Amino acid sequence: MGDAHFKQHLLQRGISRREFLKFCAVMAGTLALEHTFAARIARALENPKRTPVVWLEFQDCAGCTESFLRASRPTVAEIVLDVLSVDYHETIMAAAGHHAEEAKAATIAAGGYLLIVEGSIPLADGGVYCTIGGRTAADLLKEAAAGALAVIAVGNCATFGGLPKASPNPTGAVGVDELVTDKPVLNLAGCPLNVVNLTATVVHFLTFGRLPETDGLKRPLFAYGHRIHDNCERRGHFDAGEFVRAWGDEGHRKGWCLYQMGCKGPVTYHNCPAVRWNDGVSWPVAAGHGCVGCSEPGFWEFGAYKTSPVFDVTPPTTYPPVEQPAQAISPGAAGVLGGLAGAVLGAAAVGTAMAALKAKPPSSGGKSE
Repeated sequence: MGDAHFKQHLLQRGISRREFLKFCAVMAGTLALEHTFAARIARALENPKRTPVVWLEFQDCAGCTESFLRASRPTVAEIVLDVLSVDYHETIMAAAGHHAEEAKAATIAAGGYLLIVEGSIPLADGGVYCTIGGRTAADLLKEAAAGALAVIAVGNCATFGGLPKASPNPTGAVGVDELVTDKPVLNLAGCPLNVVNLTATVVHFLTFGRLPETDGLKRPLFAYGHRIHDNCERRGHFDAGEFVRAWGDEGHRKGWCLYQMGCKGPVTYHNCPAVRWNDGVSWPVAAGHGCVGCSEPGFWEFGAYKTSPVFDVTPPTTYPPVEQPAQAISPGAAGVLGGLAGAVLGAAAVGTAMAALKAKPPSSGGKSE
């Protein structure tokens, strides 16, 4: 597919060259790259060779697949048809039974594909608690990982074991990286994952030929490099000591900090405040409920309404006393303080990503990115 053909292909889908380049700039911002990388990303996405993908589902609720299906920049159809070649995905593929398994086997035999895994893998009792086609999840994972270029675990179940691993973990569930040790593994934690981060990861891989830099839990730094607390729009209220103390109280109605209601933002690393959900419309804290820490290991054991131990993360002297302040802070001032806190921690990329989420609606000829 030459450059001229690619441009024509975009126009046929109702996507202008300007919109395509805007998407590339969004990806650069999301990945915390300089804006100059947008051109390199554009060249990578114009590459006619599509990367094969094998997507496996094990002990999961299909929530990450549902998130994937709601991708809008680009749409799931554009991801499947233009950037990736999803050769196997139980939920969305047309083939079934032996035909589906044959498609997967052919891709694995050819090698050179991305392996995406959703759901935890049970090991107890020989792995009988999750079998597909008479084979255990552990067996299927090891087979598929052997020929993969890299493995991307999506959702908390695949990354850290998730709900199936919660005490008493009757199935002996584990995350992907406990079984795959000879291939690059990237963890896109969350319950479910945010498809923006999957899209950015794929773009990074296609652009640079490798997975993004990660933290100690194998999560990409562009998405999990800062605590939710650092970029939260309610951070100004935290700094002022203004806390919601009961659901529906005056502080809750005014949008005060949810820390005392169990918000795990101070101990959770994720870019939810930046990319948000549903095309950037909102996220749990903005909607009035505290973060539950779904991108962290063992979050099911945290206790949704238990206060997180923030002082284990930052010295107590940096936090105000948890008491009613002498002088109230206005919502406007809180927004300014929260913005400054985020700016100090490099939230320039956050602004870029949020602005990009305001793309115009799709035209009648196709989808807008």
